[in-house]
Amino acid sequence: MAAGLNHANGDRARIAWAGKGEIPGWIWALAEACDRTSQGQVAKRLGISAAVVNQVLGNAYKGRFDRVEARVRGELMQETVTCPVLGDLSKRECLDHQKAKFSATNPLRVRLYRACKVCPNREES
Repeated sequence: MAAGLNHANGDRARIAWAGKGEIPGWIWALAEACDRTSQGQVAKRLGISAAVVNQVLGNAYKGRFDRVEARVRGELMQETVTCPVLGDLSKRECLDHQKAKFSATNPLRVRLYRACKVCPNREES
């Protein structure tokens, strides 16, 4: 971690994830982003709640870590996927499109809705 940063989130993650083997890189990326700004700002950027960010860093989240991991990898680690409709985009954007409601009046939403149902990038429900 860079000098001068608040390391509270990194320290919290280190303690909470101790004994679980090596701390996943995406957890470090999440902690470092939170140390640079705040859990609330990072949560907003990821499209999740600050409570989820806090629980994930504390290794106490009861939900699906893989869903949070995909958002962190897409938004904070700049991982991309190839969408059959939109081309290359971040994993986080892909997840956002998957969650968007169907709209028969929007031709792009219709194309995405159809493509997302059979896409290899589709997140399991």
